[in-house]
Order: sequence, then structure tokens, then C-alpha cells
Amino acid sequence: MILANKLHITDQIELAKAEEKISKQKAKQLYDSGDINKVEIGKFAGLAFIHAYLFEDIYPFAGKVRDVNIAKGNFRFAPLMYLEPSLNHIDAMPQSTFDEIIEKYVEMNVAHPFREGNGRTTRIWLDLMLKKEIQRVVDWNQVDKEDYLSAMQRSVVKDIEIKAMLKQALTDQIDDRTLFMKGIDVSYYYEGYSELKTEEL
Repeated sequence: MILANKLHITDQIELAKAEEKISKQKAKQLYDSGDINKVEIGKFAGLAFIHAYLFEDIYPFAGKVRDVNIAKGNFRFAPLMYLEPSLNHIDAMPQSTFDEIIEKYVEMNVAHPFREGNGRTTRIWLDLMLKKEIQRVVDWNQVDKEDYLSAMQRSVVKDIEIKAMLKQALTDQIDDRTLFMKGIDVSYYYEGYSELKTEEL
């Protein structure tokens, strides 16, 4: 099923290409314009701001809480009836240590509040928390795609693996523009988008 989009594209491959190009351009703009500093750190409102920023030119649901139940493979994300309380709970979770931040990130992944684009949005949100609270960010180039995806799947039950993986990929290069742009590319690669380099758009 093709997601309803503002571009009136009806072909899945064409939509994926347009989505990658436009939203990567917006990720670059988010950083270069300084708008990234407007994000409310660690709050759903901040996540929604990032999501709207990346996807508002593509999807009518950008920045809006989904109104359908969604699953990936055989994993069901938070059911609609529990989504609002779940987001309120996540907002209230502490975020002053690395472990607390990852626990919050894992919970937001389970919530998966948007129809599409959750992973890419939430990884930016995660780095902003790490940057503010512990003056570190993840160097996503150090995180293997398959290892990451399987650790995230298992994180619902046990988060030790994802914590260990991300901890060893931390860097203090928190204001490195190149690292941010490469991080966007890696984040998109995890989701199957790797046609374009953010830096070149």
C-alpha cells in the first residue's frame, strides 16, 4: 500500500526516492539553519517537531500521532488505545544518564508514534538528548546495520545489548557537522534508503 502523499506519487520506488531526497535535504537544513536548537529535548513535542520538519513536504501526517495500528514483521508497536498514555509516560522518564537516555529511546521506539519515519526521526532525537545531558553523540558509522536492528528488536525485552553497542560508538565530537551528515546517511541506510549522500544535496 502506497502512503498518501503530497507529491501525488503512486509508485512505491518513486516515492522512496523522492522521500529520501527531500527529507535528507530537510535534515541538512535542520542542522545548517540552527532550527535543530528549537527542539524540545527528550519530549514528544521535540520529536514531533523533527518529524514535521523532515517530512512536511511529503506526507500530510508529518508531525502527527498515527491513527492506525502498525507492526514491523511480527512485532506490533504500541496499540492506538495506549499510545497517548505511553507518550506521556516517556515525556516523564528521566534522561540525565546514558542508561536513562537509552531506556527512553527504547520506549519511544516501542511507541512508534508516527505512520512512517519513526527510526530516522528518533535517532536525531536520541543524539540531541545525549548531546545535552552527557556531551556525547553516537558516531553511527561505528554501528553495524544488522547488529543494530536485531539489538533494537530485542531491546523490548532486554536493553543491555543496545546500550553496550551505542556506548562503544559514543564520541565527544558533538558539534561536528560532517559527523551529523554522515549520521543521517547511516540512519537512512538502516531503513533501506542509500541512493543519495546528504552532504551533496
